[in-house]
Amino acid sequence: MKTVLLIIALLLVVLLLLSFTLYKRDAPTTIREEEVPMTDIERFTYKPLDDTLKNSLTSEERSIIVGKATERAFSGEYTDTNDWGTYYCKWCGSPLYSSESKFHSGCGWPSFDEEIPHAVMRKTDADGIRTEILCATCGGHLGHVFEGERFTETNTRHCVNSLSLVFKDGAPVAEAVYAGGCFWGVEHLFAQKEGVYSAVSGYTGGNVENPSYQDVLTHTTGHLEAVKVLYNPLEISYDDLTKYFLEIHDPTQTNGQGPDIGNQYLSAIFYRSRHEFDVAVHLIEILEEKGLQIATTLRPAAVFYPAEEYHQDYYERKGTVPYCHAYTKRF
Repeated sequence: MKTVLLIIALLLVVLLLLSFTLYKRDAPTTIREEEVPMTDIERFTYKPLDDTLKNSLTSEERSIIVGKATERAFSGEYTDTNDWGTYYCKWCGSPLYSSESKFHSGCGWPSFDEEIPHAVMRKTDADGIRTEILCATCGGHLGHVFEGERFTETNTRHCVNSLSLVFKDGAPVAEAVYAGGCFWGVEHLFAQKEGVYSAVSGYTGGNVENPSYQDVLTHTTGHLEAVKVLYNPLEISYDDLTKYFLEIHDPTQTNGQGPDIGNQYLSAIFYRSRHEFDVAVHLIEILEEKGLQIATTLRPAAVFYPAEEYHQDYYERKGTVPYCHAYTKRF
């Protein structure tokens, strides 16, 4: 009897050892941290708009835009204005509201029933009841938004402090900055895009103030040749504008663009807001899913220095076409 029990015990031990061996063979291999594929969040890190790109504020303006105070009712400059134009953020200059969305609510503050797309963000107010509205570019306090009052068809009222705004005549003007090699070609093609007011060649992203072309050629300034695009966000979206950028140069080239080699010719998108950052990441994801290895980097907006006059409208003045920039459909 003892012999039988001993044999059974040995068989159980053998079965346990065999099961453990099979588990080890089938178990997935542990991936070391450095081998984990880089996600887009890790590859591209978002940074808010730098303070050097914001306008100076008076103490009263700061108390509202930064401190989230509220100006007295019926005391604001824009409470009852009817002029045609655009209302911009006083702190960063981004377009927020078209005058076409402004209406009289009788509340004592400027009222708008719709913002320019992606210009305003919402968050729960500190009181836990109301909804605060802020500039989506710089985070400056604008006021509060209310719904369900049936003032207009949108059933929405943005109640905004006048001191958070700057009014300018004309349609909204937004800006975007891209670097895609020699700025002559990028500027030339953007200037022809519908919805674009103008394209200006310049330098940005480096550590030298007011650089000259000769300074940038030394490869020591950190600046890229870039183009500032001024456009109407009601006619062309940032999404479409950035798609176009990724189609008028080679975003896969790592050392420059075409025959222009050097760190001033690298491909980059300079974003001003979280929305612009997210759009750029999404578009790069799309292209990489198609098999392209995108070299374009995402960088927070920096001071833009316009290039010398002889660089502006180069191909238009020369009567020629870009030598290394052309449209290639990728989306």
